Amino acid sequence: MLLRPLLLASAALLALPAHAEDNKPASTNDAPAAASADTPAPTASDQDHDQPGAQIVVTGTRARNTADVLGGTAVLAKEELTNDLRPTIGETLAQQPGVSASSFGPNASRPVLRGFIGARAPLLTDGIGSIDVSNTSADHAPIINPLTADRIEVLRGPTALIFGPSAIGGVVNVIDSRIPRHMPEEAVHFDGIATYGSAANERSVSGSADVPVASKIVLHADGSFSQTGDERTGGYVLSPALRAQAAASADSDIADLADLKGKVPNTAAKTWDVAGGAAIIDGTNNLGFSVSHFDTFYGVPIRYSLDPSIEAEQVRLHAQQTRVDIRGEVNIGDGFFKQLRTRWAAADYKHSEIEDTGAIGTTFFSQGYEGRLEMVQSARGGWEGLVGGQFSLRDMHVIGDEKFLPKNSAQQFSLFTLQSFDAGPFKGEAAARFEHNDVSAQADADIGNPAYSRSFNSFSASLGASYAVAEGMRFGVNVSRAERAPTPEELFANGPHAGTQAFEIGNPNFGSEKSWGVEATFKGGGDGFAFSTAAYYNWFTGYIYDAPTGATQDDLPVFQYNQADARYYGFEAEGSLRLATVKDFTINATALADYVHADIVGNGPAPRIPPLRVNGGLEATSDSFTIHGEVEHVFDQTRISAFETPTDGFTFVNASVSWKPWGAGSNTSLMLSANNIFDVEARRAASVLKDYAPLPGRDIRVTARVQI
Repeated sequence: MLLRPLLLASAALLALPAHAEDNKPASTNDAPAAASADTPAPTASDQDHDQPGAQIVVTGTRARNTADVLGGTAVLAKEELTNDLRPTIGETLAQQPGVSASSFGPNASRPVLRGFIGARAPLLTDGIGSIDVSNTSADHAPIINPLTADRIEVLRGPTALIFGPSAIGGVVNVIDSRIPRHMPEEAVHFDGIATYGSAANERSVSGSADVPVASKIVLHADGSFSQTGDERTGGYVLSPALRAQAAASADSDIADLADLKGKVPNTAAKTWDVAGGAAIIDGTNNLGFSVSHFDTFYGVPIRYSLDPSIEAEQVRLHAQQTRVDIRGEVNIGDGFFKQLRTRWAAADYKHSEIEDTGAIGTTFFSQGYEGRLEMVQSARGGWEGLVGGQFSLRDMHVIGDEKFLPKNSAQQFSLFTLQSFDAGPFKGEAAARFEHNDVSAQADADIGNPAYSRSFNSFSASLGASYAVAEGMRFGVNVSRAERAPTPEELFANGPHAGTQAFEIGNPNFGSEKSWGVEATFKGGGDGFAFSTAAYYNWFTGYIYDAPTGATQDDLPVFQYNQADARYYGFEAEGSLRLATVKDFTINATALADYVHADIVGNGPAPRIPPLRVNGGLEATSDSFTIHGEVEHVFDQTRISAFETPTDGFTFVNASVSWKPWGAGSNTSLMLSANNIFDVEARRAASVLKDYAPLPGRDIRVTARVQI
């Protein structure tokens, strides 16, 4: 009922005549490897199946070179996306600068951006949220399927603010083609990818097809399937400290845990996803929809108990989501506004947490609606921008013996603008967002919660500028001020949660979280080299975080949400340098480093912060082959919060070779890669389950991608 009037209104708008200048075709060729900071980028409105490369950001008012985007930015597209593709969005992005992963086993990993996760690092599908309950807990997988992605962008700076006030760490925007934007030239356009990974006996396959019918209609269908066994690790399952405790136990069953190695029990998974859609395309005007269904069944790594009187639970999750999406882009003339853009989605979500007996212990239900409307301004003397509005509605309730949240609702309404000015060497950008949030919870005697109703108004803004200090090189500074309303989970949690093996307690009296941030960037490139660096500092008032208290309740460790001031600072840098040209091959050196330092004022280090990481590699590329080798070292993390354990550093050696049988102009490729070649035992500091669920051991992967 909510979407029908929108569809009718958008269809009427589609009939408006387009201005002739807006129908000019745009180039979609890749930017050069070392793009000039002042090189014009292709427009976002005419993307075809040959997506722009990793030097182009398409999110925002228009497509831009990454050097022109204020804030540290990462883009996964084409070959790089194929190489990094994993079953979860967290592991797919984990090699990007400033990005780690929650690594809650191989099936529920989500990105950690500059040490932030959840509401401070939103996950979007073409500008709209995932509409699930992944923010509720680390064991809840985001309903975003990397297998169907065309490109993935990690955005920071003013652009991120148009998607939410809480994107302190950045925004992840996954862009797919479920709603077509382009009329295929072929009778049937097909993209397919198949992967085998040895570490978890992973088998995945996905495919999509676009078929033009009549002169202005495109039909789309896609589907994917992935299945894994228990993940094999490079060493012991338990961390050294837990193994020592287990070995000292007089209980033989617990003592045996000290020798548990190889596969991580209860981490197998099976996931399938299917979608169909259609679009009306008339020049650069388009209006379309898609309907999708996602189904995943996966195990959660076991948080083993070293107390003989407490039995650890073995939990599996069965999550399902049915979702409807609508997108429209309409050119409305050459006045102050040139284009109307709209995105809407509605989703029903459900997941059940299944105990080792097969009984359903707890079930989560969520229904959500989200929409946004943007008016894109015509460029006037180097000035361009957009204004828009957004809303989201979510109702969630939990039933079962281990529910930890009352039935709750969250409503959000916002107005935003993004403005930019281009004066050649000088570029400026500003964004502002006003947001109203209503959050309520029903009385629930089972978990001892009375009824609550809270309202929050927040204003966030960001202002930045960059200057071309030399040809192809830009220095930029961005200052931001943000407010974030607490989530229902932070306010109302009060009970045991089997999936995380924790007793979680919120605080309904929390106020808004406020922050200031400053970021400096230096980006650029030239003949044979490219680089991007960013340094940032964020300070918070009323920062909301959860941490173990050392107490136990219902035989589970208690995790309490708290509010205090906090300070975050860090940097990220990456670059490439052409070393030589040997016959048909270009030899490049690559490097990456990132670091986060975070403190809760008066309490010491913030929990689960990634340590310093460095990565160096060599790559040989030709029109048909790419050969890559790299060494990644992650340092020890000894800056830990109370009741948190240190994390040992590790070194991974990875290598890959990719072959394009029809040359550089084709997206058909075959890739062989070996990750963690020396089979080392490794754990991520950002993971709640790092002491029980290490990273995969040696993983040999074969990936075939076909486009016809």
